[in-house]
Amino acid sequence: MGKIIAIANQKGGVGKTTTSINLAASLGVLEKKVLLIDADPQANATSGLGIDVETVEFGTYQLLEHSIKAEEAIIKTSSPNLDIIPSHIDLVAIEIELVDQDEREYMLKKAITHLKKKYDYILIDCAPSLGLLTLNALTAADSVIIPIQCEYFALEGLGKLLNTIKSVQKIHNKNLDIEGLLLTMYDSRLRLSNQVVDEVQKHFNEMVFTTIIQRNVRLSEAPSYGESIINYDASSKGANNYLSLAHEIIKKNS
Repeated sequence: MGKIIAIANQKGGVGKTTTSINLAASLGVLEKKVLLIDADPQANATSGLGIDVETVEFGTYQLLEHSIKAEEAIIKTSSPNLDIIPSHIDLVAIEIELVDQDEREYMLKKAITHLKKKYDYILIDCAPSLGLLTLNALTAADSVIIPIQCEYFALEGLGKLLNTIKSVQKIHNKNLDIEGLLLTMYDSRLRLSNQVVDEVQKHFNEMVFTTIIQRNVRLSEAPSYGESIINYDASSKGANNYLSLAHEIIKKNS
């Protein structure tokens, strides 16, 4: 049985999509069968893997509406062993449309749970909010990865997210685990970066991944070519970091 992992943080710009794309690609390269679900209306994970968002016919929106089967929305990517369910700007409307539905928090879970038989890992790239989309992802997931930027306001908002996770555990998904906190955009030359790492490790010790994602120019360039860092520059620091994270996750789940 596969594992569903949501990648969530309501703060924007912390490396959620970068992590979703590159962790998915790294797991694929390590011969795991991976599905990435783009649950962010900005559709950056979709375009970051080279898919033209304008041509997307079926995606997360139709999946949440239950107007199609999940299989109809799956697209193969150019990355080995990696498929994607794409997103589209239409997804913005889904929160309003689902508001009056019964069991609205379970729409994604109902649509994708059966896919665990086909994939080793299903990653969900969440929107930068704690709205209904993210709630659906957390309800469907077995665990959650929380990217934290090594910057001054890193821990601000983390408490809020952990409270949301607690209430999801209490009400919708008692089996939801925290896969780990992932430190991103680390710059070893900055004292602040090092202070954030120390503080996060001190507060959350066991919960923090050993792998730290360093600031890396190649990592920021890759999405504009519609490629993961593994395809774009396999020898870069960014590729090494994400492969190391993938190894860590596989080891933890074996």
